[in-house]
Amino acid sequence: MSGSAISHTRRARIAPEQAGLPAYGGNRRVKGLRREEVALLAGVSVDYYVRMERGSLAGASDGVLDALVSALQLDEAERDHLFHLARQSRGPGGPRRR
Repeated sequence: MSGSAISHTRRARIAPEQAGLPAYGGNRRVKGLRREEVALLAGVSVDYYVRMERGSLAGASDGVLDALVSALQLDEAERDHLFHLARQSRGPGGPRRR
């Protein structure tokens, strides 16, 4: 997950059908899930997901991060990396993982 907290390559690995979503339209401009689809699967707004994808994880709760892990089907190393980035964004004294 270099560059941003959540990259396009993570979304590109998952076809909508793999995530249990119908594949609307046969001509998709991007490979894999669209931002809107990840947001839907994670239960967050598209705007909030876009901010997280761009690296703004400071306010993301552990529950939201876990929802993203599930939506993006991240492995354990990727999950750990995402939570590490979120902890760094929170800074000292920020909310801790339970």
